Amino acid sequence: MAELSGTVADELANYYEYVGQHLHKWVDPLSQEAFWHNPYPYGNSVGHLVLHLTGNLNYYIGSRIAETGYIRHRDLEFTETRPLPKEQVLREFDRTIGMVVATIRKQSPQAWTAEYSAEREPEATNRFAAFLRCAGHAYHHVGQIIFLSKELAREAGSKAASQ
Repeated sequence: MAELSGTVADELANYYEYVGQHLHKWVDPLSQEAFWHNPYPYGNSVGHLVLHLTGNLNYYIGSRIAETGYIRHRDLEFTETRPLPKEQVLREFDRTIGMVVATIRKQSPQAWTAEYSAEREPEATNRFAAFLRCAGHAYHHVGQIIFLSKELAREAGSKAASQ
């Protein structure tokens, strides 16, 4: 069981690190303005998606498993009107990924099946399920960030070509 627990921890930790690296691949080239610009009349900006991922992981893993005391303000993740500095938002995201990885690495073989509950996540009934569901959720939003980043680059190219 200890060997399986170690494998689970290593692979989950590696996956969350990959999510963070992949997010940076698409977000780092964006300007401050592009980071907060939504090119569509629906959905969210890249900045709001990064705020959402940070809040989501801080709540479901930080608050509920690592007991960080994090208080989530979910609505602000999507409605923040201040264009916070991109670097600040990314630093907080990176700290959150670090917290998730550290929390994963602290799980004992018995901890993976420990009871888990959280608002808006009734399907996650144990810690392993919580980590797994959060990983899927995170990469779903990285996919949206990739799509948005490509559209923002296309817009920037069209704007430059017309000047």
